Parts: sequence; C-alpha cells; structure tokens
Amino acid sequence: MEASRFEKGSQALAAIDGKGGQAVIDSLQDIAPDLGRWIVEFAFGDIYTRKGLDLQQRELVTIGSLVTQGDTAPQLTVHIQGALNVGLSKAAVVEAILQCAPYVGFPRVINAINVARTVFERGSEDSDKPKD
Repeated sequence: MEASRFEKGSQALAAIDGKGGQAVIDSLQDIAPDLGRWIVEFAFGDIYTRKGLDLQQRELVTIGSLVTQGDTAPQLTVHIQGALNVGLSKAAVVEAILQCAPYVGFPRVINAINVARTVFERGSEDSDKPKD
C-alpha cells in the first residue's frame, strides 16, 4: 500500500528538519491546524519527495527563495538547519546566500547571513553538549 501524502510528508519533514520542522507544525495546531497539514502534505509530501533534485539541491533552492523574499528569518532558520541535516556544509549554505546578493541586494543577504551565523553557532553549542 502506498503511503499517504501526509505520511510521505511527515517522513520527509523528519529527515530534513527533524524537531525544528515538527515544532513549526505543532505551533500551528491551536490556530491553523489545516495550514500545518498543508505544509506536510504539499510542501514535504508532494514537492520534497519528487524526483529530479536531491534533498541538498532542494534545500539550496529553498534557502535562495527565502533570501529573496526577505523577512523570513524563522523559515530560514529551519531550512538552514535542514540543509546541514541533509549534508550540506556551512560553506555551501553561505555561498548559496551570497549568490543572491546581485539579485536581491545586500540588506537581505546580510540578514540571511546573520540567520546562518545564529544557526551555525547554535549547532556548535549543541555539539559541545553530551549526546543522550
């Protein structure tokens, strides 16, 4: 039996964003549970599971898209961490953000770099803690 869109999306979300992605979905339950379901089913069940791009490529595209929109720090945080989770290096994340400078301008790129810094620093702090 084929997995439902929600099941496929939940698996993709967990593989990419782990607890951070689920926290976003959980944060919507009291006010807009359908939005959380749509994110899981459409973004992760339908889009992230398509053939043609691997998860690293998808995260780079997502980061670039979020940088161009501006004012997306919470989503950038989740997807930068997701990029690291699927094996992208910090240097690749930074390069993807820098690639946006000629197209969206320095303010949005600076803001995105600052989000990346925060994610990278948080990761360093987490790596210093003993694993459970």
